[in-house]
Amino acid sequence: MGDSAVWVAALTGGTAVFASWVTNLGNVRAARVQAEASVQAQHRERVRESRRAAYLEVMEHAHVIGELYRRAMDAFHRIADPDQQLTRLEELRSELREAHDPLMHSVRVAVLEGPSLTAEAAQAVLDAASRTNRFLWHITCGDADARSRFGDAQTAYLRCLERFVEVARASMEAS
Repeated sequence: MGDSAVWVAALTGGTAVFASWVTNLGNVRAARVQAEASVQAQHRERVRESRRAAYLEVMEHAHVIGELYRRAMDAFHRIADPDQQLTRLEELRSELREAHDPLMHSVRVAVLEGPSLTAEAAQAVLDAASRTNRFLWHITCGDADARSRFGDAQTAYLRCLERFVEVARASMEAS
């Protein structure tokens, strides 16, 4: 009976060691899976926050430019004297030049950060701003038709900005 007790004790001990090893192996795998899931979640959150910041920056700079366009339209309607109107438009063109570079920079960041649809919408905002600025310059050069083209370009700019906001919002909801 002594030999069988030793064999039972050895078999029980071996089984316990094997069970402990299997449990430990399962715990290590579970910890690894959990760590990988945590890293992926953190990465997704960093990408989401980076995109959000880039999109907000585009919107901020685009709204500054939109406000300058609104002031230009006000100058057309409120300033009757052509010389004063030209002076005011020149001032606004100078402000637009200063505002254009930050918009261009923020669009480039959004193009790098976002998916292609959002990148295209951001680029469309920048392209529309460039067109609108050109028409304002044509006005100051005395082009008679440029004022109506400026108004049309301003409307197109605002549509591009609205489209960007819609696409950016959809992109953020999808991520």
